[in-house]
Amino acid sequence: MALIYVVEDDKNILEIELFALKTSGYQAEGFFCARDFYQRLGERRPDLILLDVMLPDEDGLKVVERLRRRPETRRLPVIMVTARTTEVDKVKGLDLGADDYLTKPFGVMELIARVRAMLRRTEDKEKFLSAGDIFLDDEKHMVYVRDEPCSLTFKEYRLLELLLRNAGLAVTREVILERVWGTDFEGESRTLDMHIRTLRQKLGSAGAMIRTIRNVGYMLEQDDR
Repeated sequence: MALIYVVEDDKNILEIELFALKTSGYQAEGFFCARDFYQRLGERRPDLILLDVMLPDEDGLKVVERLRRRPETRRLPVIMVTARTTEVDKVKGLDLGADDYLTKPFGVMELIARVRAMLRRTEDKEKFLSAGDIFLDDEKHMVYVRDEPCSLTFKEYRLLELLLRNAGLAVTREVILERVWGTDFEGESRTLDMHIRTLRQKLGSAGAMIRTIRNVGYMLEQDDR
């Protein structure tokens, strides 16, 4: 049974979220502030975090940023929950490492659907992926090129992971934007192109394995050696 932490300072919304999660078969614990959340996180890690942006003691965006800097919480799925509706706010949260975005007001069915989708995406993944000179260790959240560590941002890592898991297949721009930036991401696709460009540069000569499929998306070539 998946454990979900809900960080929300509005008592009524928190109670609704906890009730919906528990009646859907999940374990759920709620926190009104970041401090209490951090304390519990040090005792037990959840399978997913529902995180409000507006918290009394620390901005939710700062919480995400802190989670992504720590190796033990870098891969924890995070769904941001907020009343902010501007595209800039959403993109900022997703670029900092949030996996999805849920805008208030939302329905209980939408909440549960997002949670189920996120948990499905994180289950039964291969821990080690490779193609050519690229090796990805998803347990340690590390990437190596010709046995040398390759430092990537959170989004670059997620992008490479997606391409590796679909090596030899064309991955559409729509799928990449949904899986890497979140289902609510509606920004201009040049953000994707920019990340592809920097990813290729960081991978060095191995970056040539990432092919542009015109009018479709991108593909990581399979290792046929």
